[in-house]
Amino acid sequence: MKEIRIKNKIISDNSPIFVIAEIGINHNGSLETAKKLIDMANICGVDAVKFQKRTPEICVPENKKNVIYETPWGDIPYIDYKKKVEFGEVEYREIDDYCKSKNLIWFASPWDLPSVDFLEEFDVLCYKIASAKLTDRELLEKIGKLNKPIFLSLGMSIEGEIDKAVKILKDNELILLHCNSSYPAPDEDLNLSYIQKLKEKYPDHIIGYSGHEYGITASIIAAQMGAKVIERHITLDRAMWGSDQAASIEFSGLRRLVRDLKKIEIWRGDGIKRITKLEKIIKEKLRDKNTL
Repeated sequence: MKEIRIKNKIISDNSPIFVIAEIGINHNGSLETAKKLIDMANICGVDAVKFQKRTPEICVPENKKNVIYETPWGDIPYIDYKKKVEFGEVEYREIDDYCKSKNLIWFASPWDLPSVDFLEEFDVLCYKIASAKLTDRELLEKIGKLNKPIFLSLGMSIEGEIDKAVKILKDNELILLHCNSSYPAPDEDLNLSYIQKLKEKYPDHIIGYSGHEYGITASIIAAQMGAKVIERHITLDRAMWGSDQAASIEFSGLRRLVRDLKKIEIWRGDGIKRITKLEKIIKEKLRDKNTL
């Protein structure tokens, strides 16, 4: 049986759902906001929180660097905006200490090679490869050589691209996350049935779901359909400034999502029909005849 262990958490076909709260860049460059999001995730009982790490000088295309962008800091060049929402070593030291104080797993999705080296300084326990980077062979190979569990998001990719990425990472502990990369993703584009196809096509890997849709119901259904990892963006307020806020869930939604995901295995049961303890009491009261 395939089984992946991250710290004290086990991910397998028989384990409880592993829940990732994606903080990403929803902190808008504020360490205080990041800590509030960590608190929110921890209170709700998630298994891990995730950030994003970029080197703006590398990740921002040349033709976009000086494009003026409307931000809370005024109208500034796009690359300056990306720098403002990017945490450096000081902030990540704080995040590392803060998560450790809560015994909470944290990791990130690096968008470039120097960002992998940066995260390795913190000895992160696992990595996420974002949908946008699925075709970046250099990045996949660099992360693959670290021999740590990898979450691979499959958004905006065709099956041929997915096959190539999986082949590169085939020797790693790999979790494939079905995903639609629209923010927010329309209901008609979620295609949750693909989860079952992934389970059949990649029996040696664990399958999960990274959702960007409104609400929590689709994520619960994804888990019922076989996703053993559920990742959702979180926010303090969906009305906050930022490109990912609208596709995120707030405290009440996250609390309900984690609660219900952790109950799925209980609800599913073992498939054996029996009269339960409470049913026996009701049976004695209501079933006065047995003429079969």
